[in-house]
Amino acid sequence: MRHTPYQAYSYSYPHKAAYRALPLAAPLAPLWAQQDRSALFAYIHIPFCEMRCGFCNLFAMARPSTDMVERYVQQVLVQMRALAGALGERRFARFALGGGTPTYLSPAQLDTLLCGARDILGIDLQTTPAGIEASPETITAERLAVCRAHGIDRVSLGIQSFAAGEMRALARPQQNATVHHAIGLIRAAGFPTLNLDLIYGIAGQTVASLLASIDSALTFAPEEIYLYPLYVREQTGLGKVARRQGAQSLNPIMLAQDGDSRLALYAAARDHLRAQGYEQVSMRMFRAPHAPEQNGPSYCCQNDGMLGLGAGARSYTSRLHYSSEYAVARTDTINIIDNYLALDEARFAQAEHGYQLDDEEQRRRYVIQSLLTEPGLDRDAYTARFGSRCEADLPQLAELHALELVEENGPLLRLNDRGYSYADTIGPWLASDTVRALMAEGGQAC
Repeated sequence: MRHTPYQAYSYSYPHKAAYRALPLAAPLAPLWAQQDRSALFAYIHIPFCEMRCGFCNLFAMARPSTDMVERYVQQVLVQMRALAGALGERRFARFALGGGTPTYLSPAQLDTLLCGARDILGIDLQTTPAGIEASPETITAERLAVCRAHGIDRVSLGIQSFAAGEMRALARPQQNATVHHAIGLIRAAGFPTLNLDLIYGIAGQTVASLLASIDSALTFAPEEIYLYPLYVREQTGLGKVARRQGAQSLNPIMLAQDGDSRLALYAAARDHLRAQGYEQVSMRMFRAPHAPEQNGPSYCCQNDGMLGLGAGARSYTSRLHYSSEYAVARTDTINIIDNYLALDEARFAQAEHGYQLDDEEQRRRYVIQSLLTEPGLDRDAYTARFGSRCEADLPQLAELHALELVEENGPLLRLNDRGYSYADTIGPWLASDTVRALMAEGGQAC
């Protein structure tokens, strides 16, 4: 295992950079017929933003044409109709609008998509936990009113930092007055859960300045706080700046500036939030004691399927993960969106680009997705699903014991404090050689 704690964020496994064109298009109806559809997650990807942040390597583009945005919204409805026919009987446990910046859409466009989720897909948004990602600049009372009326109960707001100099270092102009106004509107609209995203590892950031940003966030009593380590990647704005400045060795995963202070920043932030009563759920997520309990059917990403809508959205079944192609550069992103806009219902009813998970990959995914978040890896549940012991299937787990990164609580194997500090190394380290090779081939290190 590499010694630096920061290799890559294992948001899902396998990473989309490992996806390839499938040898044969896979019809979705028989694919989903083999999948438990009693607790699905529906996700709509909105790949549009008012600006491109310097650190962003997501599938998104800034300032699209008005015509492209409207055509995109209408095309998502076409995809919904195709998927509704392919899925058959289903029940949804979670719903989210992500991006990009979903609140870049107009109130009418948001209403169109949320009506489609309700009327075409059959999602009861009033009882299903549902969230939307937002930026302070795009928050308006009208947009929030539409979302709340439909039943959206969580808003995730990208703040990153309350320090002006740190925001400039991220190439993300933002005024604190705009942030305060946006949060005021969110609270006034009555959303039960507010999440604030912060970043650590910014050039010039200190423990004191990070804790000051956290304290500024805490004045709004957010139900959740996410702490993201900064990664500077090749195709991002910050990566391009580093190359122009003559960086001799730009790691595609991260660029350490004046040494890598992220571990010290993380530990200080974690301890500070815990002292304020926040519970650590994963390396990144912290939940307040006043956060509401989630209602509706439970969702477990290790077992349950995800239905992705929109260009760049991933769909998961137990044996196939699929999506459109993935890009960061603006020209490539536009081409992928244009291809999406040209599809008809027949094309939406099949998967053409993805990754087939054999038995080994399914086991690895279960371990990775379980181990990196609370409550941890339930070894009895693993055995019930796969008929074998996880330690026998993945001998690497023994090394986590040897390195004192995990602890046991009955059948649960979970990361301890030190383990969570190394979560961004543990996840990539558990990836298969096949996934590693495909990601490296695609220019994404593991």
